[in-house]
Amino acid sequence: MSDGTYRYPTPLNEPAKSYAPGTSERAEVERALEHAAGEVVDIPAVIGGELVRSGKTSDIVMPHAHRHLLARVHHASGALVTKAIERGLAAQPAWAALPFAERAAVFLRAAELLAGPWRQRMNAACMLGQSKTVHQSEIDAVCELVDFFRFNVEYARRIHEEQPISSPGTWNRAEYRPLEGFVLAVTPFNFASIGVNLAFAPALLGNVVLWKPATTAALAAWRAMELLREAGLPDGVISLIPGDGPEQGEAALASKHLAGIHFTGSTKTFRSLWKSVASNLEHYRTFPRLVGETGGKDFMIVHPSADLTSAVTAVVRGGYEYQGQKCSALSRLYVPKSMWPKLRDWVVAGLDTMKVGDVREFSTFMGAVIDRPAYDRIRAYTELGKATARVHHGATCDDREGYFIQPTFVEVDDPKHRLMQEEIFGPFVTAYVYDDAKWSETLKLVDETSPYALTGAVFARDRGAIDEAHRVLRNAAGNFYVNDKPTGAVVGQQPFGGGRGSGTNDKAGAMWNLMRWTSPRSIKETFVPAVDYRYPYMG
Repeated sequence: MSDGTYRYPTPLNEPAKSYAPGTSERAEVERALEHAAGEVVDIPAVIGGELVRSGKTSDIVMPHAHRHLLARVHHASGALVTKAIERGLAAQPAWAALPFAERAAVFLRAAELLAGPWRQRMNAACMLGQSKTVHQSEIDAVCELVDFFRFNVEYARRIHEEQPISSPGTWNRAEYRPLEGFVLAVTPFNFASIGVNLAFAPALLGNVVLWKPATTAALAAWRAMELLREAGLPDGVISLIPGDGPEQGEAALASKHLAGIHFTGSTKTFRSLWKSVASNLEHYRTFPRLVGETGGKDFMIVHPSADLTSAVTAVVRGGYEYQGQKCSALSRLYVPKSMWPKLRDWVVAGLDTMKVGDVREFSTFMGAVIDRPAYDRIRAYTELGKATARVHHGATCDDREGYFIQPTFVEVDDPKHRLMQEEIFGPFVTAYVYDDAKWSETLKLVDETSPYALTGAVFARDRGAIDEAHRVLRNAAGNFYVNDKPTGAVVGQQPFGGGRGSGTNDKAGAMWNLMRWTSPRSIKETFVPAVDYRYPYMG
């Protein structure tokens, strides 16, 4: 192979298609949906390139039509997890030795395949398997994932170019090695792009990965594995281990070769993983890297100077897109007393027109929540709302055909109410009305109410108020929005992650995340070595 200093394609954010009536993409996705709904996919574990059907399976259904079977996914046992570790470690030397340009080419090709011929296959998997509207699927399973593929190559290039200075007579270099061992990627149901990125970002840096996807997102994960295999990903670099999280986690964490965990999910689960790693520290060959993005109780505070129309739009979109099942979804709202009546009525008017139903009907804004446990948990919060708060909209549930929960909007008098503190992860926004003169006090209330610090937003036209919010809420959100909803982070534009109970804030969509998956080595070469141990001062 010829030597060269390569220029990589300049990453650009993939534009989202409109899917408006009469467009070609509308017709294409309708055909893909019809095809995907007409088959039952048998999803294997992928162990070092081997497709393994264990026989122990879980059914994957459409959340909005839960009698409709989409797929059966085979569970990977603890023994299969151990086998995947062995296969991965065997594959790592060749993968790590491959020049970075060759590793990058796999993911750059995956980006082009996804932006082109694979686009509607991925959209159909997410729309049906995760009850996403075509817009929510397009911006997640296609655009954001394409962006991760493209931008992570650029971020890795920048890391490799970060080199030390050299004094006369020496040459200092930095080598960016993969971690010594394997990375366990534990990924959520709600974003296909996040799931794939958690697995492939460490792989780009030369690591091998065990990918444990949420069972409810298994269809999208399988399509992504098919995509990566078609793009040229060698066997063993990423193994897919669907199934029982505790059994698989126990097997993975028991291995002395665990080098890192890349996680998105609940705060409770991440803390449990962290404790398990801590209890096994003497057993591991290296200190494992722990990277996690966890829960949120995301806020929006409205100043009396705010534009009311834009604030209302931010509440409706930020709180209810994808059924509120975004880590960043608006969940607690602070509104001045002078603006509350209009804001409340306008939000309710918007929710009254919102269609909740089957995402294959393109007039739908909200689909169903992901599964029965989520439905039961959120329904319990609607009952709490009816018993202890003023319900202005929703708080009704219907599981006869799908796991449907109406967009719920409630008001509380106690700013420390459970509905203002606990993560609900559903289409549920709780409002607290504050006295206009108590802006500063309310900012402190926002900062102190929740254990999370993922996203937040301020709406104001008064620059002094915006500046004060910046200062007081400095640590309350890892992603902070001014006059915009607290959702919709874009790769390369708003790197995503939060602190406190929301995770390690390692910023997916930036090179800070990739830095966690490499182990730099400093190399010093002296061209003319010393031949006498004595220094001049000794003369």
